[in-house]
Amino acid sequence: MLNHFVPFFLTGMLLLSCPASAETSRPNILFAFADDWGRYASAYAAIEQGGPSDIVSTPNFDRIAKEGVLFTNAFVNAPSCTPCRSSLLSGQYFWRTGRGAILQGAIWDENIPSYPLILQKAGYHIGHTYKVWSPGSPANAPYGARATSYGKKGSRFNGFSQFVDKQDDAEVGRNTLLNEVRGNFKDFLADREDGEPFCYWWGPTNCHRKWIQGSGKKLWGLNPDDLKGKLPGCLPDVPIVREDFADYLGEAMAFDAGLGVLLDELKETGEIDNTIIVVSGDHGAPGFPNGKCNLYDFGTHVPLAVRWPKQVPGDRVVHDFVCLPDLAATFVDAGGETVPQVMTGKSLLPVLTSDKSGVVDPMRDSVITGRERHVARARTDWMPYPQRAIRTENFLYIRNFKPDRWPMGTGPGYGAAAGEMPAFEALRENTFAAFGDLDGSPTKAWIALNCENNPKQRKYFDFAFAQRPEEELYDLKLDSHQVHNVAAEDRYAQVKSDLSSRLMQVLKETGDPRVTGDGSTFDKPPFATEWKRPAPGRKKK
Repeated sequence: MLNHFVPFFLTGMLLLSCPASAETSRPNILFAFADDWGRYASAYAAIEQGGPSDIVSTPNFDRIAKEGVLFTNAFVNAPSCTPCRSSLLSGQYFWRTGRGAILQGAIWDENIPSYPLILQKAGYHIGHTYKVWSPGSPANAPYGARATSYGKKGSRFNGFSQFVDKQDDAEVGRNTLLNEVRGNFKDFLADREDGEPFCYWWGPTNCHRKWIQGSGKKLWGLNPDDLKGKLPGCLPDVPIVREDFADYLGEAMAFDAGLGVLLDELKETGEIDNTIIVVSGDHGAPGFPNGKCNLYDFGTHVPLAVRWPKQVPGDRVVHDFVCLPDLAATFVDAGGETVPQVMTGKSLLPVLTSDKSGVVDPMRDSVITGRERHVARARTDWMPYPQRAIRTENFLYIRNFKPDRWPMGTGPGYGAAAGEMPAFEALRENTFAAFGDLDGSPTKAWIALNCENNPKQRKYFDFAFAQRPEEELYDLKLDSHQVHNVAAEDRYAQVKSDLSSRLMQVLKETGDPRVTGDGSTFDKPPFATEWKRPAPGRKKK
């Protein structure tokens, strides 16, 4: 059965599931959404040992998971910040959000409903701190333009390790940033009217690069060597990559510390038990092959935990598949409002309010993911890299619509770009030195300079930068890291055919421009064009 089928109507409203009881006071909503935080938390290590989560400690996320529901199969719709957030805010697949489907040059279509504005109209006090949706022009932000941004106490938390590393006393630096989080949240709470429920988005970007090299060990006691044998299979298990990943996990721990501050403040207000607390991330790790900007699990699989003691039985681990646009429908539903029919996401309330663990709703057996354009100048022709995928319990099927293009962008000697590979420092610091859809990082630099001409390491270069076939299929029972494509093997022919049909059916039913008409919409302006950052407006005299 299809997980996210909703007929493609642009108007009209339909109640998709029973809203929260009118006898129950409307809940507050706290959404903690980390930029670039993949599925790494100690709560996952407790149920799935053997990966990077084994060395990380996230007590506050773990508390939400223990007192609520921990989801094991949560995925973003697109592993790129703006399309992911467009889909989440609208409750729709990213390809239905117009220019919200691309990173640079995105513009929000105000005819598309977004859950915060639906709740605001219903009487919620809405606001946010740090990143929500930022394609370039605040005037086009669906949430930020009409909700107050609470950041007067600062935004230094977004560069957590950069700030703390400069302090004489790391503990003092850490507390300075946590007090910033506390102050911004308290400002938000102080602004609401008596009895007014709130909807707050906390979106720090510290898990996004650049973080300080060595900060994982220095600030959080994470020993890179403890990651030996635990890295995703697409990464070389060498010291510089282990250190890079440990630094990344340190930023996840910093995010968790900030989450703890929000929980403390809610407890102080006496409202923590009537607040839906949802914690997740917008895609996988930046600057690592197969992570951010990729449809493999390393790029799309994200953490998700939900706590709401008044309605949601706790201490449950649920394996139902969740695509993050489902959260928009869930928030609207929990607020007692009608879910717009245009939303392709499905409310999670029936799953959350159940007392079951494991598989609660057998209909939730898959998710659909996709990608078009991330960085406009990643490729010399300014074209996107179009992909769509379906992920089930046992398989991942990916359709690469333009296999002649370069997944992470053109680089030296590839496509129309010629020349020598840039030096290590350039590849580490400058994302656009080569292969611009993979963030600059020590890992990127090491792979680019050490693996291309080394037969023993060449596979890592290919994971990162090589062209891909039109179809990819991964048997997750045998290949959890998705590094062995079996799409060409005869024994998987039927599985591949079935998954391809399921995927294309959803794309057609939901009006994906990549498969409707001549399928070229995303290859034309304004989607495929040179993007230039708008010049700052002149100040009035």
